[in-house]
Amino acid sequence: MADLSGLSDGALAVFAFAAYHELSSGQRVRSVVQKDSVGHRASDAAVDELDGRGLIKADGHEIVFTPAGEEVLQGIVSTIRDLRRA
Repeated sequence: MADLSGLSDGALAVFAFAAYHELSSGQRVRSVVQKDSVGHRASDAAVDELDGRGLIKADGHEIVFTPAGEEVLQGIVSTIRDLRRA
């Protein structure tokens, strides 16, 4: 898995948002909205940080997880699911 050391809370929040949607829908998430019409948006700094690490690609409206980013997201979702067994 990609090295996540030093990621900002904003960058982690992008993964948390995607994990929430995956867990609540039961469907694999490969992208999330970067900015919507009601004022919700991912931090520009977080988007730049994740893009710089090769975990996402973003176009101002949508954040698409790269294969490395998808691997990270799946690891996070698995870790959350494992909490049921703890």
